[in-house]
Amino acid sequence: MSARIQRLPDHLVNQIAAGEVVERPAAALKELLENSIDAGASRVTVDLAEGGIRLIRVNDNGGGIAADDLALALDRHATSKIRSLDDLEHVGTLGFRGEGLASIAAISRLTLTSRPPGAEMAWQVLAQDGALHPPEPAAHAEGTTVEVADVYFNTPARRKFLKSPNTEYAHCEAAFERIALAHPEVEMTLRHNGKVSWRLARHTLAERVGQLLGNDFAAGALSVDAQAAGLTLSGFAGSPTLGKSSRDAQYFFVNGRFVRDKLVNHAVRQAYHDVLHHDRHPSYALFLTLDPAAVDVNVHPTKVEVRFREAQAVHQFIFHAVNKALAASKAGADSPAEGAADALDAPAASGARAPLLGSFEPPPRRPASSGSGGGLRYDSAPRQSRLPLSVAEHGGGSGFYASLFAGVREAEQAASTPEHHTPSQPDAPPSAARLPTRHDDALPPLGFALAQLHGVYILAQNADGLVVVDMHAAHERIVYERLKTQFDAQAIVQQPLLLPVAFAADRLETAAAHDHAEALAALGLELAVLGPGQLAVRAAPALLKDADPAPLARAMLQELREHGGSQALTEHRNALLATMACHGAVRANRSLTLPEMNALLRDMEATERSGQCNHGRPTWRALSMKELDGLFMRGQ
Repeated sequence: MSARIQRLPDHLVNQIAAGEVVERPAAALKELLENSIDAGASRVTVDLAEGGIRLIRVNDNGGGIAADDLALALDRHATSKIRSLDDLEHVGTLGFRGEGLASIAAISRLTLTSRPPGAEMAWQVLAQDGALHPPEPAAHAEGTTVEVADVYFNTPARRKFLKSPNTEYAHCEAAFERIALAHPEVEMTLRHNGKVSWRLARHTLAERVGQLLGNDFAAGALSVDAQAAGLTLSGFAGSPTLGKSSRDAQYFFVNGRFVRDKLVNHAVRQAYHDVLHHDRHPSYALFLTLDPAAVDVNVHPTKVEVRFREAQAVHQFIFHAVNKALAASKAGADSPAEGAADALDAPAASGARAPLLGSFEPPPRRPASSGSGGGLRYDSAPRQSRLPLSVAEHGGGSGFYASLFAGVREAEQAASTPEHHTPSQPDAPPSAARLPTRHDDALPPLGFALAQLHGVYILAQNADGLVVVDMHAAHERIVYERLKTQFDAQAIVQQPLLLPVAFAADRLETAAAHDHAEALAALGLELAVLGPGQLAVRAAPALLKDADPAPLARAMLQELREHGGSQALTEHRNALLATMACHGAVRANRSLTLPEMNALLRDMEATERSGQCNHGRPTWRALSMKELDGLFMRGQ
């Protein structure tokens, strides 16, 4: 005969619930911090001992709890935050179920002390192993203190699954940082074993982000601020070049609540897809605000997962907002590091958000001129004219730069020959023109080129120091962005080849050339079947006129065979164009003149996402004079 069904004791029910709500000390800390925030606290202090296993104490100056409600606060499903189903559907507080304190009290020795504003004295209640002591008067300032001792002391089976104190503390610290990040207006302190780990004054969001996520994140962060259809996304997206090997630096908040959501992660990942290197993960601190009725936060025991009513719309909104912020980044734009540093030093009382990303307005420039008999020289106030994007229509490969500065290479060679030097003119290399100094005004962000290193890197001097550019990666991004622009406008310019380039092809490639002729034409390629085993390239994209047509055609045929014509042009558009750009970019060991290098630098400054190549690698790095002086111990 089977056992009879019976109602479980309340204490056992609370212990079972605690297994879901309080899986480790960090979960208990999260519940207590959320209660403090919901109580309107402007100051919260956390004390931990042995990673929170022995002690968790949270003190705040919030609204407090009336003496008559202290015992009820430790009862299951007793709360002041909701009254009806409509309140639940529009909940705006972090907590709302009324089971957090009850669950914590069931597996620890809990002391709750509180004094509402204006009350004559504080009251205290103790709970241990299901037994609730009557409230007693206590000494306490206005606010509340919750002390949780010996987590899981009465459930040894659960306690043995806790990790070491150091590991549990790491989880507690992470929970503290998430709450602190979402509420920069709250002064927060964290102490572990009597030692202060965090002391955060009231800050703007930018200042709090800089403190918690570090200077590297702050220096490269891009501001995100978008609104549409009742949705608002704000915060900061980390630089793609600082991608992480894990997702530890990903913070996403929905109406002030930290969440982990697959839809959100996918949207952000898609936005970074074009600039992130391989298996790296982006870092970000983003805050989504929407109508509480449009999101269900009651789908997970610890409330770290949510369900959106219009999931697809939210996905598209997040993707486009982050993608727009990333697209706005250009090589050489004012680094946000200085702004972030200023934000960290700003007074805590400042109410305005301090932007992490400064804005740069290019100053007016004059074209460089060449002096007579002394090689290439800049004007007395060195300025470089911006290379207009419209020139892309005439070709974006290195050949364009050569044609733009036709004759310069010959002039440089002539300037370096003996007959062009007079006794009063000292020997000087062609690049010995007066270079910009750090005190010159109106310098381009990436400065002016000095030389080429091993045919791979461009060395340039700007107002701050030295700039090193990977010329292949930089040119690859420029060509890629121009190809995307032309493809979206259905106007990839074809350039017929004077002599068609024939190459051997197998039967599958020949069939693909015939079946996907329209897709190839949309990509700017025209192929002709010369025979069962031979194809010819008759036209190629004008932007890639210096690329080897045969490998380019083979790469495109391979992509089209794998994905199909129409699917490849829609779902795999970026991959196709990235492959084309890689074939069309200037190669290593290609010698460039100074004007060609400068033209490439100006193009980088005008191109979206030019800080990274198509594969997510950085295209340039800068070394300030201070960093260079440190390398040589100058001033030490």
